[in-house]
Amino acid sequence: MGILKKISRRLSKQPRCTAVIVAAGSASRMQGVDKVLADLGGKPVLLHTLLAFQQCGAVDEIVVVTRKDLLGPVGSLCRASEISKVRNIVAGGAERSASVLAGLEYASARATLAAIHDGARPLAAPALIEAVIGKAAQTGAAAPAVPVKDTVKIVQDGVVVETPDRGVLAAVQTPQVFDIDLLRAALYKASQDGAVLTDDCAAVERIGMKVHLVEGSDENLKITTPLDLAVARSILEGRRAP
Repeated sequence: MGILKKISRRLSKQPRCTAVIVAAGSASRMQGVDKVLADLGGKPVLLHTLLAFQQCGAVDEIVVVTRKDLLGPVGSLCRASEISKVRNIVAGGAERSASVLAGLEYASARATLAAIHDGARPLAAPALIEAVIGKAAQTGAAAPAVPVKDTVKIVQDGVVVETPDRGVLAAVQTPQVFDIDLLRAALYKASQDGAVLTDDCAAVERIGMKVHLVEGSDENLKITTPLDLAVARSILEGRRAP
């Protein structure tokens, strides 16, 4: 039986989704501020992220992957905020792929889908999360994306060598959702090959699987710099305005 048929057969039953929230980065571009614990409208950034998945009916459980020094603070945050879907909080690896694999180790044996999301992407709406999970349940691999607005250049040694057609480019966001066995296999293969990945879609793409896109949101930004945090605060204030 081909891999697509196996995935279709598994997902034809009621899918169960484990969300793996990756919050193990060093925040090197945040000028000394730990981005996942930074204040965003009176709550830590990570708490906004967790609340979105807590409120999404398509998510059955949450595994948080973070740095060793944050295991205690993140655990206290989850308990104090009654994030009941969090089943495990585990230490991540040196690279993103290793952190995702660490989180998948703690997924329920009944999970058929894994939703991988950046802990520093706090404004993903529950409806967006549900839409991506729904698409992955149909196809085996899905992610949200938004059209690229700027003109993009391919550069070598400081010189432009090509200008790709902006109309065929998209900025891919998270959550990225996959058949859980497919993702495990793809990440292990990438690890064995020494492949450097910037997202989880790349792992399944390199073994020949197609990733299906759903409409993302400009508000679903990732906090990487202090400016990103300021923009997120502005978005949150706009949401709260009457």
